[in-house]
Amino acid sequence: MDRGNQTRVTEFLLLGLSGQSEQEEVLFGLFLWIYLVTITGNFLIILAISCDSHLHTPMYFFLANLSCVDICFSSVTIPKMLVNHILGSKSISYVECMTQIYFFITFINMDGCLLSVMAYDRYTAICCPLHYTMIMRPKLCVLLVAVCWVITNLHAFLHTLLMIQLTFCSNNVVHHFFCDPYPILKLSCSDTFINDLVVFIVGGLIFLTPFSCIIVSYAYIFSNVLKLPSAHGIRKALSTCGSHLTVVFLFYGAILGVYMHPSSSYSVQDKVATIIFTVVTPLVNPFIYSLRNHDMKGAIRKLILAGLGSQRPWFGPTYEGQ
Repeated sequence: MDRGNQTRVTEFLLLGLSGQSEQEEVLFGLFLWIYLVTITGNFLIILAISCDSHLHTPMYFFLANLSCVDICFSSVTIPKMLVNHILGSKSISYVECMTQIYFFITFINMDGCLLSVMAYDRYTAICCPLHYTMIMRPKLCVLLVAVCWVITNLHAFLHTLLMIQLTFCSNNVVHHFFCDPYPILKLSCSDTFINDLVVFIVGGLIFLTPFSCIIVSYAYIFSNVLKLPSAHGIRKALSTCGSHLTVVFLFYGAILGVYMHPSSSYSVQDKVATIIFTVVTPLVNPFIYSLRNHDMKGAIRKLILAGLGSQRPWFGPTYEGQ
């Protein structure tokens, strides 16, 4: 392709999920409702954990961080779609698009890292209960989350840096509601071999490492649980893992279907899978973790009924009341 005759794009056009105006109206209302419920639900979890001293444990510390990441994750993509619909516009500037890609990659990887840390926490609680408080110290919990933030930001920076090296010519139409890296790569008139290679090698490493930690953690958990003498003991041990496993299957199942193949083969099915982990997962996380957890339901009920006037904020895991 002769790039000298091509016009370098300064913006992209986000066509959304449907080209028909009637469907776009329905989707706008649906996504607005989803966004408000996502923000409210995850914010309630953060407040409930912060204000209930019985929840000042490593497991809920990681859950509060996951809720915070889910709020940020939803805020990267959905608000721009809603604003564009209100303004009657479909455009997003080149700088906004690259910024959206950076934070999208950061928060999607942060979700995976936190899920793996939570799996390790469950492994420690079930397989090493006598040493749990000694292993999962507050400093270690904060360190694990900090390391996750550093790794995910460096990974996002690498992909974004490679993305801005590409040349985008006359084709600037994105068949999605946000700047998903794969559809953007398909628009480039440059060779994207290096980008695809980095996705497979570095992205695969960032993806497989937390996923492998989850698999290994639950392999040890199940092997230990099956040794328990009573069915009641098995149910009690697994009750704390059910919510986490549900989120893991939903999150990783969708990602496996989208990013484990070349960008050139991105399809409509991949778009649906993308919606699952960018929109649906942050929405259902608060319900999954609260409806299946008596402590969370009690804390949220107490928060709603009593208010926050006499409560003290919490900034890290402790072991009060244990």
